[in-house]
Parts: sequence; structure tokens; C-alpha cells
Amino acid sequence: MMIGLVTAALLLLVWYPPPLFHAAGADTLVLLLVSVDLGLGPLLTLVVFKSGKRGLKFDLSVIALAQAIALVYGLSVVLRARPVFIATAVDRLVVVTADELDPADLAKASKPEFRHLSWTGPVLVGTRIPSDWRERNTVLFSSTAGKDIEEYPQYYVDYAQAAPKLLERAKPLDALPARGEAQRQLIAAALAKLGKHEADVVWVPMVARRANLVMLLDRHSGNPLKALRINPWAH
Repeated sequence: MMIGLVTAALLLLVWYPPPLFHAAGADTLVLLLVSVDLGLGPLLTLVVFKSGKRGLKFDLSVIALAQAIALVYGLSVVLRARPVFIATAVDRLVVVTADELDPADLAKASKPEFRHLSWTGPVLVGTRIPSDWRERNTVLFSSTAGKDIEEYPQYYVDYAQAAPKLLERAKPLDALPARGEAQRQLIAAALAKLGKHEADVVWVPMVARRANLVMLLDRHSGNPLKALRINPWAH
């Protein structure tokens, strides 16, 4: 029970902080994990259980071991898919997961702190366009195969260095698409909690594995304020 509570706390508060739990697909992974693990034990117990059966303790021990193996494997999948960086990419922020980064690329990271996968939640970073034309072409061509600039840690920079360019692409809140009543209430609640006026806040899309979000930014500093479960490209 305690292991389950600690694991749930790490998932919800550290590895997949809201609203990334849904956007990065952790809810689906955890549901599958729980379904398999909880279903495996009772089902196999039902198959082998017979009161007074010789070797029943051994059978139940094997089932418990199978459950433990399934749990460990499931958690390893969840950990490999955890967000480790949130990187700028021209006009948006992109959630980068552990399994999207090649260890060889990670070893080339521009700063020591970008050379390891975070265990305490995603690290906010900026990216820079390579100055060398051959490197630019490499990144350009690799993007057509699905590997974009945010998956190259050698081009990571401190977020503050990239924030001004991201701010140039950011949009005012009244430019959000499909702004219905529920969305207005969500924005109003976020602004009230942040203690900000609408004129002081802009937004950029934030792209994750399963869903796209809206990240609110301080209009003056570019610092991220809050991610909202709003589709930035809704019609």
C-alpha cells in the first residue's frame, strides 16, 4: 500500500506534474499498468486456487512474483516515457521525454546540467539554431524524419537566453482559438490564481506526446506561468 502511494505521489507531483500527467500519456500507461497488475493476480489465483491443494503456497508465491515483475516492468515503461525537458522550438514549447533522447546526443549537451535525465521533473531549456550551415542542414533533414531541434541537447541553452525570441512569437490571450465560456472561465481562474491581468500575459503552444496545451507566459520576462488544458489549434 505504502509503495503504491509513494509511486502515485512521484508520478503525479514529480515525474508528470499536472497537466502533463494526461498530456504526456501517463494516465493511459498507469491505467494499463494497474489493469494488468491487479487483473493478473486475481485471475491466476482463481485458476490455481483449490482449498487443501498440495503446492498451493508455491503457486501463490509464483503469482505474487509474476505480479511484482509486471509492476516493475510497467514502472520502467512509465519512467522511460517521463518528461525530462521542456524546450523552446521557434514558436512553441515542446515536452521532451526520456525515451526520445539518444544517449550519444545527451553526452554532447552544451552544459553539464543538460547531460543527464532529470528525476525531479522536466527542466526548462531554450534551444539555438546551429551557426554552422552543415549542422543546420543536418537538423533540417532530420526533422523530416521526426527528430527536431529539441532532441539535440548540444543545442540547448539556458531558457532566459531563448525567452526573448519566444516572446516575439507569443500571442495575446484574445488570440486563443475557439474561446468558449468554459475556456474563458479556465483562463480567468488561472489569471486570478497568478495575480495577473490579461494584458500582462501571452501564450504559446506546448506540444506533448498525447495532447497539446497552452502555456501562459509573462509578457515582460517570458517566464512560464501556467500550462492550461486548452488545444492551441482548436477551431
